[in-house]
Amino acid sequence: MSGTESDVSTVRLSFQHFSWIDYSIFVIMLGVCGGIGIYFGFIKKQTSTKDYLMGGRNMKLVPICFSLVASFISGISLLGIPTEIYLYGSSYIFTMIGAFMMCIVITTTFIPVLHELQLTSAYEYLELRYDKRTRVFGSIIFSVYLMAWLPIVIYVPALAFNQVTGVNIHIVSPIVCLVCIFYTCVGGLKAVVWTDVIQTVVMIGAMLLVIIKGTVIVGGVDEVFSRNWATNRLEFPSCNLDFTERHSVWSVTIGSTFYWIGNIAVNQSMMQRFLALSNVKMSKRAVWGFFSGVILIVSICSYSGFLAYARFNECDPLNSKLVLAKDQLLPLLVMDVLAEWKGMPGIFVAGVFSAALSSLSTGLNSMAAVVLEDFWKPFFHKLSQKQTQILVRSVVVVLGCICVGLVFVVEKLGSVLQLTMSLSSASMGPLAGIFLMGLFLPFIDGVGALTGGIAGLITAWWVAAQSQLAQARGLLTFVEKERHTFNCTYNFEPMTILEDITEGEVSYIYRISYLWFTGLGCSVTVIVACLVSLRSSKNKIDSRLFAPFLRSWLTHKYEVEHMDLKSTPS
Repeated sequence: MSGTESDVSTVRLSFQHFSWIDYSIFVIMLGVCGGIGIYFGFIKKQTSTKDYLMGGRNMKLVPICFSLVASFISGISLLGIPTEIYLYGSSYIFTMIGAFMMCIVITTTFIPVLHELQLTSAYEYLELRYDKRTRVFGSIIFSVYLMAWLPIVIYVPALAFNQVTGVNIHIVSPIVCLVCIFYTCVGGLKAVVWTDVIQTVVMIGAMLLVIIKGTVIVGGVDEVFSRNWATNRLEFPSCNLDFTERHSVWSVTIGSTFYWIGNIAVNQSMMQRFLALSNVKMSKRAVWGFFSGVILIVSICSYSGFLAYARFNECDPLNSKLVLAKDQLLPLLVMDVLAEWKGMPGIFVAGVFSAALSSLSTGLNSMAAVVLEDFWKPFFHKLSQKQTQILVRSVVVVLGCICVGLVFVVEKLGSVLQLTMSLSSASMGPLAGIFLMGLFLPFIDGVGALTGGIAGLITAWWVAAQSQLAQARGLLTFVEKERHTFNCTYNFEPMTILEDITEGEVSYIYRISYLWFTGLGCSVTVIVACLVSLRSSKNKIDSRLFAPFLRSWLTHKYEVEHMDLKSTPS
């Protein structure tokens, strides 16, 4: 490199230009979200808790589909999926097979059963099927999962904002979160759903702008794919029956089916919207609408990963330290291709923050439902209408503020996409096991389910924690696709190549793919629960608590009784 070339830190700073037009677009997006909260909170008031938490159970199909997609596809996905494709190739895309399988399972079992029972919290089912202890256990797992996930959801877009503006993460996070806490607190589920609709449109629009302009700059779609083909980024998952293979045919089909069931079917944030529709038929349509939306977003994000490599194939920004974190790759691409269009970076940042806000608002609303239905009502005196409204709104505010505080902790952690998937998989695997046993295995009782759940949770958390620890220490690494720095136009310090560490130093079980974590927790839960439940014999069951296609068989095998299912108070 010649001495006249710029230093990498100077080039990095040159990308951080955010005009007043960009800031204005970002502020307008926040203002619109706040306005929707004011509309549903003060003009079109939520008259009951049922309205606040469930939208009166008469929400419309299209906005619910938008909302489901927006809250599941967080800023983590928008920034994480392109990075995943850039580093490891196209195998991740095949996890959509697991999403398809999940849709079949959820529409034939979870949705019909939970909708018929008219539940507010999905975990009420666990008390009806097992006992109160299992219900509380399920609610605690969800709460821990959500409180671990939401700070990451906030941190990721703040990271993107920092990349394109240089604004401190700790300044932007609280400001944006306060807006989100405000409209979620005052507007309830209807405000959450309608802000999600706007945020989804902004999110998809922002990503489309990036990929269209970027493709033109690179030289067309053919050029994008030919550059990725040359470095084997376009590939099918391997067929090796090896659980440590990051993305094998088996992990992206079987493993990812468990992952999707754990993150959708037993997740109150998602089920709350399915149950907010007026009938089972609409809820099933919402599942397929959600699947279509996820396919669209994952396709756009994946293509932007291919585009990033096609753009930076001669000077990798990671090895040259042009970006300081892996998940800043997409923001760099945005500033590279959209910088000359005033306002476009603002739309992108608004899009990424939209994805985060929708996930945060949904999480806070569902936590309000869980605290009221699963932690308060079963144990404390009945509240008046006004007291209930105060409680659910207080939960939103307090937990929202805690999440903002936890952003400081998240900042110290590693690769964002895998970290979240590992934690959520580890938490939701045992919960998926408990629900699946409830729907399919009538001989499992409350003690068996709880014992299995605890064993599954300990196992899954331990394996996930050890895996993350090994990665943090550099003992566990994954083979990345080749990247080059032979044509950089700036000076940088070459990366130090670490010596290869033999895999023997990390136990096989800790090296399994993150896609197996949910299946591991689920399997341990089912095995232990079956063994414990052998000690008891169940004669009476309520057939409404089981998968519809099993009910006729159950009536011949067991004595059927219909327990009095009290309707959920509004």
